[in-house]
Amino acid sequence: MDDFEAGETLPPPALKPAAPCGALPFLIRRDGTWLYRGSPIRRKPMVCLFASTLRRDAQGGYRLQTPVEQGTIEVEDAPFVATELEWHGCGRAQVLSFRTNVDEVICAGPDHPIRCAWDVPCDGCGTGPVPYLHVRDGDGPWPIEARIARAVYYELAALAVAGHHQGVPCLGVWSLNVFFPLSTMPDDGCA
Repeated sequence: MDDFEAGETLPPPALKPAAPCGALPFLIRRDGTWLYRGSPIRRKPMVCLFASTLRRDAQGGYRLQTPVEQGTIEVEDAPFVATELEWHGCGRAQVLSFRTNVDEVICAGPDHPIRCAWDVPCDGCGTGPVPYLHVRDGDGPWPIEARIARAVYYELAALAVAGHHQGVPCLGVWSLNVFFPLSTMPDDGCA
């Protein structure tokens, strides 16, 4: 303390990296259900707590990480599901706000893009393209996403307008001045 003058504060202590615990007995199903040792976690506040510690590594794997420890978990598709949509405005000024199954509200835009395999031909897309919403960045190139529920996707489809993406005509939605393609323009063979 002799090296510090009056009014100065000590620097924070160096934090130790979280200790690895290996694989944890968690599974997040495609429908957003969190399982612990094969049983659903029924208390939503507990799921929200675990969700707040979720990270994604540079290879695309998922882990729960606290300041003290971390362990890998299994995720069938995306760890979250966008279950509700609210919008206001229209055209480029439209704002699309999604609520996830862990009550996180996210506005689609430049920091939270909607990703969709929009250019899949109709005969190869089964029930249609699966859209995802960027929730937060991961530790590498892979973001943590929410799968947009089918009912919410239908709401997006009702808001879709004609546009172009990478020179291809498509249907998509605007949010915060960004156009997000959802599907190719239907033609006579794919209506």
